[in-house]
Amino acid sequence: SRPCCCSVVLTGIGADEQLAGYSRHRVCFQSHGLQGLNKETMMELGRISSRNLGRDDRVIGDHGKEARFPFLDENVVSFLNSLPVWEKANLTLPRGIGEKLILRLAAVELGLAASALLPKRAMHFGSRASDKCEQLQIISLENLSTEKETKL
Repeated sequence: SRPCCCSVVLTGIGADEQLAGYSRHRVCFQSHGLQGLNKETMMELGRISSRNLGRDDRVIGDHGKEARFPFLDENVVSFLNSLPVWEKANLTLPRGIGEKLILRLAAVELGLAASALLPKRAMHFGSRASDKCEQLQIISLENLSTEKETKL
């Protein structure tokens, strides 16, 4: 791979928290309706600095890059907070459509329709690393079984 000359990384941190992008938001909506969902997204935003920002900034910084968080820009947060929750997400719609709806609609307007309809996939799942770990566990267990049989 060739070296990257970029010094700044734009992250999507804050979009899921403000636009009901996590599966727990769907569960909350089903149990407590729009009012519960609104309360949950406000709590998410309130604790984002203690849960994500420090860790993510350190990881990015360890790679010689500087992080930017556009969804946590004061004007973006203020705008999103001015909207009712049903304008930001519609969790009666299927997964991959209803969460972060306002962002998906903006993506369609910008000509990114194919990307707009992809369901969220967490980075550690999106990389398929968990699949590889599972395969390695199976191989390891098979090797252990073979070793035991050989010794018997």
